[in-house]
Amino acid sequence: MKINIKVHARSKRESVVELPDGSFKVEVKAPPVDGAANEAICALLAEHFGVHKRDVSVVTGATNNKKVVEVIK
Repeated sequence: MKINIKVHARSKRESVVELPDGSFKVEVKAPPVDGAANEAICALLAEHFGVHKRDVSVVTGATNNKKVVEVIK
């Protein structure tokens, strides 16, 4: 399944919140440097959806705060 997310990197907390439009707001503590935030996003979404980290990948928006992420269940 592909989901749209909006990312807030360098946040004080880590959370995944579903928005009314079906997209998700993801907050991670990692900085947006060298893909650290993308890795943290994948790990957090994997935990949220109950899948392995390898089953979550960023499809588009690797350097943007709005991303499309694919979660394989």
